[in-house]
Amino acid sequence: MLELPPLSLYIHYPWCVKKCPYCDFNSHEGEDRDGYISALLADLDNDLSYVQGRSIHSIFIGGGTPSLMTEQDLSQLFNGLKSRLIFDDNIEITLETNPGTFEIEKFKAFKEIGINRLSVGVQSFNDKYLKSLGRIHNAQEAGKACTQAAKIFDNFNIDLMYGLQGQSTNECLADLNQAIKLNPTHISFYQLTIEPNTLFAKFPPTLPQEDDIYTMGEQGVKLLEQHGYTRYEVSAFGKKASKHNINYWEFGDYLGIGAGAHGKITLAKDSSMIRTLKSKAPKEYIQNRKKTTELIENPAFEFMLNALRLKQGFDKSLFSNRTGKSLSSIHDKLNKAKDLELLKQRGSKLIPTQKGFNFLNDLQALFL
Repeated sequence: MLELPPLSLYIHYPWCVKKCPYCDFNSHEGEDRDGYISALLADLDNDLSYVQGRSIHSIFIGGGTPSLMTEQDLSQLFNGLKSRLIFDDNIEITLETNPGTFEIEKFKAFKEIGINRLSVGVQSFNDKYLKSLGRIHNAQEAGKACTQAAKIFDNFNIDLMYGLQGQSTNECLADLNQAIKLNPTHISFYQLTIEPNTLFAKFPPTLPQEDDIYTMGEQGVKLLEQHGYTRYEVSAFGKKASKHNINYWEFGDYLGIGAGAHGKITLAKDSSMIRTLKSKAPKEYIQNRKKTTELIENPAFEFMLNALRLKQGFDKSLFSNRTGKSLSSIHDKLNKAKDLELLKQRGSKLIPTQKGFNFLNDLQALFL
């Protein structure tokens, strides 16, 4: 039986000091930001019917570089959110930040305003690779930002990339060891991929051989697990898992406000599910905040697409609770996944095997 799932909120802030050559997110250099916070709150007003009596489970403010917001803008945003929404007592509120000096100086203010989790976009502690990635901070600033984050926040994440141009396995592991020494509660460790419509797609860097990248990933996972970071999702390792991440992968609901923001909502009136998308161009968003909605036609596939990313799998009851469909509706596909040794059942849980996790795209494709 379908139940209304937990509700999160994603807020997109689309501006950066400089667009990175690998980035395919909706981010822009410069531009006039006046009126954006008011537009965000007006956008939320238009989506309030989707709340359907629920409190907010988690908030993630991403970008772009949302830490570029002034303290006044962030205060205006939070005052507006709190006047419109009910926050869970133990809500997780994450803000993405870069390690530049300007942002570091604002960490205490972020905490006082209500942020309780920081995500620091380090990517590497090696100046050579930071330069090749087009980052505007250096290794010293990265270390300083994480040290400061640890002093102010009980819960913070470090983003790290691997498979960088010219990178060796030892250099990859050196980055990870540096991150581990800084004692974050969470590390996002993910492979650099060349995405369409990026500068790297137009002028591709020469990346390490696939076998070498695979070795970096394998040895990186072992190192993280040896130091108490549990791999709970493909690229997420936590002494404390992110509630916001988990809600995505368990096919929860989330409001999406901001330029180009996506949302996913279950409608109690008829048990249907929709995706929402907001105007992408910041100037257009500020002026009119157009919203498009589309029906999720195949919730069973969408559920599996997300939940199979969870290393420890999911309880079988979650499938029917989140999709409104019986697990028997995908019985043949489950059996095929088991026969191919991509999926296993342990008690009431369905769990990707190590083979299934290594060939996740193949496993997910079985449920199309």
